Amino acid sequence: MERYFVMKKLFKTSLFVISIFCSNTSMQAHAEKSETYNQLNLFADVFERIRSQYVKEVEDEELIEAAINGMLTSLDPHSNYLNSKKYENMRVQTSGEFGGLGIEVTMDKGVILVVSPMDDTPADRAGIEAGDYITRINGEQINGLTLNEAVEKMRGKVGTDINISIARKDENSLIELTLTRAIIEVNSVRHHIEDEVGYIRISSFTEKATPGLREAISEIKKELGDNMQGIVLDLRNNPGGLLDQAIDVTNVFLDRGEIVSTRNRNDQNIQRYNAQSGDSIDSKPLVILINGGSASASEIVAGALQDHERAVVLGTKSFGKGSVQTVIPLSIDGAMSLTTAYYFTPSGNSIQGEGILPDVVVEQLSLENKEIVENRRSESSLRGSLANPNTIQPNPAEKSDDLVELDDAGEVIINNSLDEEELEKEEGNDIIQRTTTAQDDYQLNFALNLIRGMAITSNN
Repeated sequence: MERYFVMKKLFKTSLFVISIFCSNTSMQAHAEKSETYNQLNLFADVFERIRSQYVKEVEDEELIEAAINGMLTSLDPHSNYLNSKKYENMRVQTSGEFGGLGIEVTMDKGVILVVSPMDDTPADRAGIEAGDYITRINGEQINGLTLNEAVEKMRGKVGTDINISIARKDENSLIELTLTRAIIEVNSVRHHIEDEVGYIRISSFTEKATPGLREAISEIKKELGDNMQGIVLDLRNNPGGLLDQAIDVTNVFLDRGEIVSTRNRNDQNIQRYNAQSGDSIDSKPLVILINGGSASASEIVAGALQDHERAVVLGTKSFGKGSVQTVIPLSIDGAMSLTTAYYFTPSGNSIQGEGILPDVVVEQLSLENKEIVENRRSESSLRGSLANPNTIQPNPAEKSDDLVELDDAGEVIINNSLDEEELEKEEGNDIIQRTTTAQDDYQLNFALNLIRGMAITSNN
């Protein structure tokens, strides 16, 4: 109990110091401080009871870390605590090379939602799709774990196997997969030429995105010369990444104008980012491909070039993540990822929970039977997601027809009971399209034909 009284004394001392600086504040402010003290006192009580009465001994560090992470994760799906190990992993990941399975994930309804697998990674090769739910890792239920804890379990020594269970739309039972962990070297930019049109895919916005884009454009222009009709920029299933890379990528195609702005909770600190360099493809036609796996930085690029009418955006509605996370280093070698602002397209629109609506809506079709392939989840469907700041409407209530539900024992229930009429009302999300040639990619084929038509029009 000695530690308990020490903590209470520290809280009281802190309150005393606060009261000195707040001596000239109103009675209401004093009441708020008193209530805050009561809540901190409650935390101390709970902390000490767990330490002394829980069925097994728990380290103080573990309890405090869990409390901090719980406080952050209760805010929204993207705020969380990073201890020193997780902080280092995050920095390694954004550099473009790290170990793991190669998937971008978030937490939804107590299980892991796949936002997008990365190209040519164990997850991609195993057939994991955007919109899949990972419910078990090596037989252990995800329910009850934080996002960081689940991600940590998916990482491990290179060459070791991991078993995961997946719930997928239109599958009435869990899909069991075994993947082998590997060093993930993200080649974030790839390109090739389709006749006289350059195709460039950016799979994630790492530090290598803009240099890779400029190199791809240079090689395409070198090979095609004046015959280049335009560029297709593929951002499908790109889960995002670094804000500065999204700005720099957009800047490659713009001569002038605003790219994106960020605004904090009071709209008093608006930061605007503007284009500074010339158009690297000399105003030739540009088509951007997006789908429900295009999130965050991808939406910044698509939204900016769409607003400036510099590009035609084609595909299906994007994921809708319009919030900015700031990684704030802490004094104990860890950090916290905190949602600090919304970002807005040049026209002043927030896509938080809304997504980017393409200029030309083209569903991804199976070329064998011409059926639409859907598997969508969006930001607005995530538990605790932030409402769009452009509206006063809160996020819609949780739907009862969600794919994944939990029973009283915390076991996953797969819900595929929707009738055809309800399915038609579902917005849907394109399945991962791993191929990038027009021969077997309907959306890309559509984009290439559009580029050719735009080139003919501009030449006449």
